[in-house]
Amino acid sequence: MNTKLLTGVGVALPMAAALTGCAEKAPERPNIIIMMTDDHTCRALSCYDRTLMHTPNLDRLAEEGMLFENCYVANAISGPSRACILTGKYSHVNGFTDNSRTFDGDQQTFPKLLQENGYQTAVIGKWHLNSEPQGFDYWSILIGQGEYYAPQFWQQDGVVVEEGYVTDIITDKAIDFIDRSDKDRPFAMLYYHKAPHRNWMPAQRHLGMYNDHTFPEPATLLDDYAGRGTAAREQEMEIGTHMWPEWDLKVMTNEQLSADYNLGDWSNANVADVSRANDHRASVEQFKAAWDRMTPEEKERWGEAYAGRIEEWNAMKETASEEEIVRWKYQQYMRDYCAVIKAVDENVGRLLDHLESIGELDNTIIIYTSDQGFFLGEHGWFDKRFMYEECHRTPLMVRYPKAIKKGVRTKALAMNIDFAPTLLEFAGVEVPEDIQGRSLVPVLTSRKGAVPEDWRKAVYYHYYEYPSWHSVKRHYGIRTADYKLIHFYNDVDEWELYDLREGVQGEMTNVYDHPDYAATRAELHTLLQEVQAECGDTDPTEQEFEWFKGAGSL
Repeated sequence: MNTKLLTGVGVALPMAAALTGCAEKAPERPNIIIMMTDDHTCRALSCYDRTLMHTPNLDRLAEEGMLFENCYVANAISGPSRACILTGKYSHVNGFTDNSRTFDGDQQTFPKLLQENGYQTAVIGKWHLNSEPQGFDYWSILIGQGEYYAPQFWQQDGVVVEEGYVTDIITDKAIDFIDRSDKDRPFAMLYYHKAPHRNWMPAQRHLGMYNDHTFPEPATLLDDYAGRGTAAREQEMEIGTHMWPEWDLKVMTNEQLSADYNLGDWSNANVADVSRANDHRASVEQFKAAWDRMTPEEKERWGEAYAGRIEEWNAMKETASEEEIVRWKYQQYMRDYCAVIKAVDENVGRLLDHLESIGELDNTIIIYTSDQGFFLGEHGWFDKRFMYEECHRTPLMVRYPKAIKKGVRTKALAMNIDFAPTLLEFAGVEVPEDIQGRSLVPVLTSRKGAVPEDWRKAVYYHYYEYPSWHSVKRHYGIRTADYKLIHFYNDVDEWELYDLREGVQGEMTNVYDHPDYAATRAELHTLLQEVQAECGDTDPTEQEFEWFKGAGSL
């Protein structure tokens, strides 16, 4: 791993000094690793769904631990989800409601509590909280969204550029932290990947690996949003309309990328055309900037891998029907998305193998999750934000053989705010009363993933970032084992109710006003009020926030 120091941005003790202390080793306290990806949906993990790809190293965590079939996020967007995990609290309590915020690092977090109790702490990879990390002995974080090639990292001694591919580099840094840590004290590490976030740029070794593969289309790829409300119809995340050809699908040749690109004269265009021109400009400029981070050899291999796609696009873009465009874009999207995940799977395997080689694998609690799920063509969409199942639900596997049986699956309703109290309990650290999540230890230590009798009956959700990227309206709601109740508010006032029971079509038909669901609707409204009272979000449409004004993130 080649490193270039750019600028000094802070003063800190060297890592070796920060990680060596005179605290005595607590007997058998487990190490802790949270492995988190960005926008990794359950469908792209073969331990959840075998129709898209094979992820053997990630599957190993499920085979050797517990898989949660029903884990949900409190707010399906990157920064807020990360803040929920750090604090064990909902967005309206931790203050990071949308990506334009700055995380208040002075508040209580579970890494701080672990650090105060003798743990060596680190965060490596994607932070995305617009602030300097606190509560970590060592941190090396991507700046903003980060880059796939030659990424920049901000760390205690400055900003560095690392040559290579981001998923490999983050793993190099994680292994280095483990190897340099004080062997007499346990460590807790947040191992946070950029992948598979947009714009899905595969590693060199995976370029073109799915070029000849045809992915199965989701049944709702050509959804017309009949039976849903305004929010589903007015979003801006459709593969056919809103996916950028240059940035997202990489349909620019090396010659175009290396030349000055003329966007033409749009001075006399109407508003709609100007908007499209601005999108085109952003698409081209962002892709050129990402491509320019590659070495000449990498650029040459890249051009070879995408030559066929570019030829197809140029041949069809003016003559193909809307349906043909959607189907073609979907295949290119899936080929890049799944190729990016292959590097994640390989690197998770590399980290697991390293832990095993040094004798620490079975003494380490390993959580694998994502900051939320993602739409892979369902409803014709990409991105996240909605309370709909594809992105509200997130993967969760937990491996710790000293307490968790192998190969167990549970249907317990879990949330990402539960990670903090779970890890604190396993570490023997008192869980503060103001943490809102529930420890998953009773579920994890049950023989067959049984759900405790007093377990939660519903998970709560609240999304705030509107108006913003993709134009998903603000909404909140609850999800039970069988139903989902959602309220879209602010510039609309619409309720949606979905029957999620087996054999029902799920989130395709809003049954809120259907007479057969009147009793269920009343019960869910009562439960929603109870859950809101419990979490302190009793006036969700009245809260005052400095709403997004362009500082958010794709």
